[in-house]
Amino acid sequence: MMSRAIPCLFFVIAMSVSACANDSATFSDDQIAFFNADVVELLTNKCLKCHAGESPKGELDLTTRAGIMKGGESGSSVDLKNHAESHLLTAINYESFEMPPNGQMSPGQIETFTSWVKMGLPWPKDLQEIKVEQKPGSPIVNDDTKNFWSFQPVQQPGVPQVADAGNNAIDGFIRHKLTAAGLQPSPSAQPRELVRRMHYNLLGLPPEPADVERWVARISGADGKLSQAGVAELVDHLLASPHYGEQWGRHWLDLVRYAETNSYERDGAKPHVWRYRDYVIQSFNDDKPYDQFITEQLAGDEIREPTPDSIIATAYYRLGRWDDEPADPKLAFYDEIDDIITTTSQTFLGLTLNCARCHEHKIDPIPQRDYYRMVAFFRNVRRYGVRGNESVLNASVTAIDRPADPDIYRAALTRYENETKDAERHLKKIEELIRDDLQDVEKEDFQFDMNRVPIVAKREGTILKAPQVKTYRKQFSRLQQLKANKPSGLADALCVKEDVRNIGPTHILTRGNPHAEGEEVTPGFPSVLSPPEAVIPDLPEGATTSGRRRVLAQWLASPANPLTARVMVNRIWQHHFGRGIVRTSSDFGFQGSRPTHPQLLDWLAAKFVESGWSVKDIHRLIMSSAAYQMSSRPNTHSHDVDPTNDLFWRFNMRRLSAEEIRDSLLWANGSLNSAKMFGPSIYTDIPAAVKAGQSRPGSGWGNSSPEDKVRRSVYIHVKRSLLDPLIESFDFADTDQSCPVRFVTTQPTQALGMMNSDFIQQQSDIFSRLLQQKADTAEEQVTLALQRVMQRQPKPGEVARGLKLIDTLKTEQKLNDDQARKYFCLVALNLNEFMYLD
Repeated sequence: MMSRAIPCLFFVIAMSVSACANDSATFSDDQIAFFNADVVELLTNKCLKCHAGESPKGELDLTTRAGIMKGGESGSSVDLKNHAESHLLTAINYESFEMPPNGQMSPGQIETFTSWVKMGLPWPKDLQEIKVEQKPGSPIVNDDTKNFWSFQPVQQPGVPQVADAGNNAIDGFIRHKLTAAGLQPSPSAQPRELVRRMHYNLLGLPPEPADVERWVARISGADGKLSQAGVAELVDHLLASPHYGEQWGRHWLDLVRYAETNSYERDGAKPHVWRYRDYVIQSFNDDKPYDQFITEQLAGDEIREPTPDSIIATAYYRLGRWDDEPADPKLAFYDEIDDIITTTSQTFLGLTLNCARCHEHKIDPIPQRDYYRMVAFFRNVRRYGVRGNESVLNASVTAIDRPADPDIYRAALTRYENETKDAERHLKKIEELIRDDLQDVEKEDFQFDMNRVPIVAKREGTILKAPQVKTYRKQFSRLQQLKANKPSGLADALCVKEDVRNIGPTHILTRGNPHAEGEEVTPGFPSVLSPPEAVIPDLPEGATTSGRRRVLAQWLASPANPLTARVMVNRIWQHHFGRGIVRTSSDFGFQGSRPTHPQLLDWLAAKFVESGWSVKDIHRLIMSSAAYQMSSRPNTHSHDVDPTNDLFWRFNMRRLSAEEIRDSLLWANGSLNSAKMFGPSIYTDIPAAVKAGQSRPGSGWGNSSPEDKVRRSVYIHVKRSLLDPLIESFDFADTDQSCPVRFVTTQPTQALGMMNSDFIQQQSDIFSRLLQQKADTAEEQVTLALQRVMQRQPKPGEVARGLKLIDTLKTEQKLNDDQARKYFCLVALNLNEFMYLD
């Protein structure tokens, strides 16, 4: 980003006549030759895409010398006396303006322009103007840019023919490239490895020991190969588990920057936001068609028959940060819209539209105008709130046709009654002061709410002081808000709302400045994708929404959209293989990575749409392929040729995610409460030293019951300023922006947390007690521990090492049996085989 407030892409370098400049100047033949040989080409390639034609940007026409000398709308920028001060030269040197905005010229090109200015701008007398072919639309959107691979319609390619076709069409695409590179795919993973891989991939949990044995028998073929019928059965079994939605819903929550608080200093809680998390989990469990999933989140309140779920889905708009006391409210509004544009374009389209907020996109063919045409779809969305909790309830919460949880309803009703009594107490105290002063007609009028504040306000300066009147206004408004939001016994949901009474125009904002409105624009889609026109419906009588977001959702969810299906199947592939066919899974633009297997990506995208946008069908396709079932073990030749595994010659080993590590710890020691799903988020134990890092230590962090504290990690309260330490240290998603890929770091806090934290010490102690209950001898206890940690039968040597460790702790460290067993459990929970997935 630029470090100063300066005009960008289509903003003008204005030039005007300086004191000694005139068009009657004469130039030598060498100067004219210099212009013809070097300057014309630079002007054409670097400047005239914007500054030519009937409406040159900023009214600056660079096709004639007269136009250059006249300048544009921003004043003088060429000084033929003091050349170094010419804005033209400071602009191309990126010292003031930044021209051209899509990348600075080379030193040689800058020197050419500098010499031209020093010569006095030589120009052939017989050259009226430089001819430029003008095409409709933005100069950065043209036939060449539209031909980029990701902007082309999805076409289902034929499957390449290879000698060993593998299990399905995916293998044809993978093995075709391997053969061309002279590589062979790795052999199949061992059945036990594959069972563990598939459980973590789909559920985020390890398999029970008995399940491992049962499924190993089912997927082991008589010929030593994997039984594909058994594999398919296992895939269907896992996809039917309710825990599938918990695992894959969490992937989606990363993308939409899910958090349950507002950030900034107060970092207050978002009311009822957990319903959105539950909606996502249930949607994945139900295999909700992806096009419907998109539509409900973007326009669930605008569909023909809204449902409680579709209303809850629109909390998508309320997941971002909220500044409840902005220095510039108008800027804050556009910042929030920008957050929606950023998340929507990157999550659904894999495009960084947000980079065109202040200027033309510097890399991709996305004009600034296209950015603001997208803003127009969301321009009417009400802010999350204005100031304080009451404004949030008014702007972002509604009752839905679903019974509230009885305990939550009783608590809300009690809170309502207490707050109502408090507001009435304040009002009564002031009303008592004016009661004897009221005239008879005023006493009658005072019975009506609309008259109470004016009658009280009349006494300001006589019976009442100004602060008392101010207090009365505030408490009266508070009481009205309470009455309007009295708990109804129905569930409340965080959702989107619009203000259709005040639909304003959308303008291009110069340099992204909300106080510098430019051209007015209407809703529209990114032009580089050759989309249809956005047809906005007329507002019917009594409409509560504009219908604009539904138009956007329908285009995004259309099979004709070239990006939507590609982006989603790439994400599914990423979470199976550790990286996408396009590594930059939220950037399918010019700066993003090219697909390593473009035909495979298109084939999957076409199949996705053909299946009715079924995510589970794509799982079945991928997991039934030989590519997915390969071993992660390397071989020297393939590693030398393709060390980054671009060609997928083996399966990529990975470390468990933060949530998988915590859930597996609780699962291993038998304490995981996986049966309880959904509902308000839970609070884990966080050390006081960690809470001390908040502006108000411990604020907003509750104390859940022991049963709730051991629920799955997806249900932990996500507070932006205070995350669970173990979850945070193992690279939890960035909650401030869309997170397409979690970084995998190795850092000291991870080892310290896994060895010394109160949490790991407690879990090791629980694990030790489980072993004592389930097994009698030390050998049986060690065997059981390793079996639960590694999901396989330990080898005799591994058991012997465990027993030796326990004996050493007892003899050398003088620990008793319970203590030694606890520390053995601590070591077992830190084994690589526990932390990593083959």
